Amino acid sequence: MTSAGEFRPHRVVVLALDGLLPFELGIPHRIFGRPKDAQGRLLYEVVTCSVRPPGPVETDADFAVHVPNGPEALASADTVIVPASFELGPVFEAGRLTDELASALARIRPGTRLASICTGAYVLAAAGYLDGRPATTHWADAERFQRLFPKVRVDADVLFIDAGDVLTSAGVAAGIDLCLHMVRRDFGTAVANDVARRTVVPPHRDGGQAQYIERPVPDPQLSTTTAARAWALGRLHEPIQLRDMAGQESMSVRTFTRRFREETGISPGQWLTQQRVERARQLLESTGLPMDQVARESGFGTAQSMRQHLQAALGVTPTAYRRTFRAAGGAERQDGAGVRR
Repeated sequence: MTSAGEFRPHRVVVLALDGLLPFELGIPHRIFGRPKDAQGRLLYEVVTCSVRPPGPVETDADFAVHVPNGPEALASADTVIVPASFELGPVFEAGRLTDELASALARIRPGTRLASICTGAYVLAAAGYLDGRPATTHWADAERFQRLFPKVRVDADVLFIDAGDVLTSAGVAAGIDLCLHMVRRDFGTAVANDVARRTVVPPHRDGGQAQYIERPVPDPQLSTTTAARAWALGRLHEPIQLRDMAGQESMSVRTFTRRFREETGISPGQWLTQQRVERARQLLESTGLPMDQVARESGFGTAQSMRQHLQAALGVTPTAYRRTFRAAGGAERQDGAGVRR
């Protein structure tokens, strides 16, 4: 924890294991390497380490990467991220850590935030960090993951899961969604959205992994639900009925609901709630509107309804969220002291 007035960026340590995917290794550096405070100071410090002394780490491509830090870097981390690796051996086969990996993970301080990208979840599970917790991994590995780690509550339908101090993501690009979520959690929607714009990715992707699982190719002449979603986004502040959304695509409610879930991985009602929560967050951060008005503008109708939905989605009340992230009152976050240590 920093003392009052002292600036220290949140330290993210990425654990590079042999057989790693270069794309996944680059995700934390790209996402956490961009956020800055009002004084132009980087809000995160991102370093890479290995389970061995500094040196080359093999990738799944035709090149190795030089990793400048050994496992001792894990002891100084505020957040540890484990990307996927194709050479985890006993971790994949028997659900147990190698002595080298176990020794490295033992350096992590209690209370450090942990996260995994794709099958990096196998490492967290083998270390016992996911016992009794919800977690996800790449949909193609989820069944084996559940068999190997029966104490983990596996959800293969989502892009990522935030279980507080331990977070897991689905395959590959879902690591971007997870890292943006952590930036959003640490510094708010505006900072995360800015990183997303600079990275040229959506700040929040709809749905879950279900939309990426292979299915029979649909007839290209059939309508999609894209227009209905665009229509709904333009009137989140109004009551929106499922039949109205279906009507935008000239579909029956039953057909529209099935097609919507195929395309997004969630139901129309779940999607609407997600969009309204995001709208409420933006208004709470960027305006001083009374809670009743924020609730109406975001489509929740009443402050009580908005409170219930934000509490369920974010774990905090609208008042607490505004107090933490409102730009006009967020000076204490601009010096990095508001980030979880």
